[in-house]
Amino acid sequence: MGNLRAGAARAVITPSIGASIRGYYHERLARDIHDDLYAKSLVLERDGTSLAIVVCDLIGLAKEYIDRARSRAAEITGIPPANVLVACTHTHFGPGVARGINKIGDVDCVDWLPDRIADSIRMAQNRLRPAMIGHASGQCPKECHNRRYLMKDGAVVTNPGYMNPNIVKPVGPTDPEVALLAVLDSDRTPIAALCNYSLHYVGGCGPDSAVVDYSISADYFGAFDRALQRMAGGDFVAIMMNGCCGDINNIDVFKPAPDCPEPRYQINRVADVVAAEAYKAWRGIRLTDYQLSPELAAANHSLVLKRRAVTEDQVAAAKRTLNAPEPDSLGDRDWLESDTIVTLSEMPLERETQIQAMRIGDVGLVGIPGEVFVEFGLDIKWRSPFARPLVSELANDDIQYIPTAAAIDQGSYETYTTLWPRGTGEAMADTAVGLLAELAD
Repeated sequence: MGNLRAGAARAVITPSIGASIRGYYHERLARDIHDDLYAKSLVLERDGTSLAIVVCDLIGLAKEYIDRARSRAAEITGIPPANVLVACTHTHFGPGVARGINKIGDVDCVDWLPDRIADSIRMAQNRLRPAMIGHASGQCPKECHNRRYLMKDGAVVTNPGYMNPNIVKPVGPTDPEVALLAVLDSDRTPIAALCNYSLHYVGGCGPDSAVVDYSISADYFGAFDRALQRMAGGDFVAIMMNGCCGDINNIDVFKPAPDCPEPRYQINRVADVVAAEAYKAWRGIRLTDYQLSPELAAANHSLVLKRRAVTEDQVAAAKRTLNAPEPDSLGDRDWLESDTIVTLSEMPLERETQIQAMRIGDVGLVGIPGEVFVEFGLDIKWRSPFARPLVSELANDDIQYIPTAAAIDQGSYETYTTLWPRGTGEAMADTAVGLLAELAD
């Protein structure tokens, strides 16, 4: 049996100044570029089997564009599309590359973006060299919070605000695990670190946060890359693969708003804290624990989803709301719910998406589409047959929020903007666990 070879690379995917920045419910045209956006790739190869894992600094990317990237990558690398996973970090400071609920002035960068993703895979393949892998995890509970809260009136509210006296308790869990796959060459020099943590994004803060809001940035995901390299004292590709965090953020509502001496203070602080936990876990891996010949495999399942049903009366009422004078905030519930209903009425009844799993020795990696509630990530990890499960949301598709059945009963933002009925996330989790079991046999 042959030994592992690995390579990693970054390809710049930064749009131009003036590009539309997606993520909030108002128009934001980029005025500056604080830090570049990347498609970061890790390619693993052993005994003729190659896997490619790509994480892009984007809010999300629809399946049609990811399929184009995978097809192009197959042409220039020979790696089958089924062995390529493409996920997004969910930065809210990058371009709008596909239309979703926020339909404001998306920039058209999809013509060149799939090719750049494929380029990053080829670049990583070009850098293949003898390698070994190790895995570990730590805990970082103070930086992730469930953003859905039960209020005193019985309602469930998303992001109710700091020190809101009407908050009773969060209605969901968090996933504080910082998981790490370390890839070293034969000289024990780092090639890449693939990390996994469930945190929506961080964003700017303080009175000058508009400086951040109108600048292109990879957010804390990019700052994590720089921080981990700094801590490890090397030049390698540090990839933060976002976990299931559709209902998770960095806001501790039970404390006052944090100090923010400069707009990116929170981004860099959180990146340092999470990177430190990842590095501590990494340094705890013994040399004898590294694997030279891990088994590599991938499994995929096409899942056909049925959209939420809407009635003609609902659509007519929604159109009346959208044709009324524009609300003070496009985050207004009536506007958002109406926009979702009209979107649903224009969608096909069914949509095909993909669930993917990979085996990297004792590591089981799952890619599921959409902004997935943390409960599903925890469930997949709990039922995984692998010693170290990693779960990536927004993988191979962007289908927006995937709430639990309980959350749909409770209501609030993520549930009235979801495109999918109860049971969708549960079916995705079951499929993912089935794929992991297939790879473990």
